[in-house]
Amino acid sequence: MKIKTVIFDLDGTLLDTIGDLAAAVNFGLRSHGYPERTVDEVRRFVGNGVRNLILRSLNGAETPDFNEVFADFKKYYSEHNAVLTVPYPGITELLRVLKEKGIGTAIVSNKYDAAVKALNVHYFGDLIPVAIGEKEGVSRKPAPDSVLLAMKELNADPASTVYVGDSEVDVETAKNASLPCLTVTWGFRDREILRSAGAEAFFDTADELKTALLSE
Repeated sequence: MKIKTVIFDLDGTLLDTIGDLAAAVNFGLRSHGYPERTVDEVRRFVGNGVRNLILRSLNGAETPDFNEVFADFKKYYSEHNAVLTVPYPGITELLRVLKEKGIGTAIVSNKYDAAVKALNVHYFGDLIPVAIGEKEGVSRKPAPDSVLLAMKELNADPASTVYVGDSEVDVETAKNASLPCLTVTWGFRDREILRSAGAEAFFDTADELKTALLSE
């Protein structure tokens, strides 16, 4: 299959965002007297949207001041989301090559939409033309809605489109969108979790992923 469109997850796939996410989570928790979380804990909590990230950080309980904690997290993250965040090695070059080859690209994330768009522009400029985050009216991953919306914006043919992600949510999302899933191992989940979720095609470096995406 000649690949003409690639839909990417963001956190753990294109960008290593965990440091800034952890800092924002702990700001929200600390501001309301809750114990802080380690980076590894936050890593395990991400994947199903930022509201669930805060819920898990509060031991799964929607406390009376949950909305305040969540609001403080979002405000802090909006102002500090590019402090520790970096693209994974080889990702920017991969995106440049895909653009040069005329391969369409998009980001689909469960992070809130404004942050997804801001991070895309900040780190990738015009390399990725479509970036979609969590927003009203579009079911978040693993529902296929946001992936299908990105494909529509790119006028993509499902027969030549693949999905790239790093988590069990991404594996399920690709399945629900009827797309092949290319799973990267440098993100927020280990290989055993990914394999148990049904992942089959693993990539350890951006160069390995590039080779697969450009193969006929």
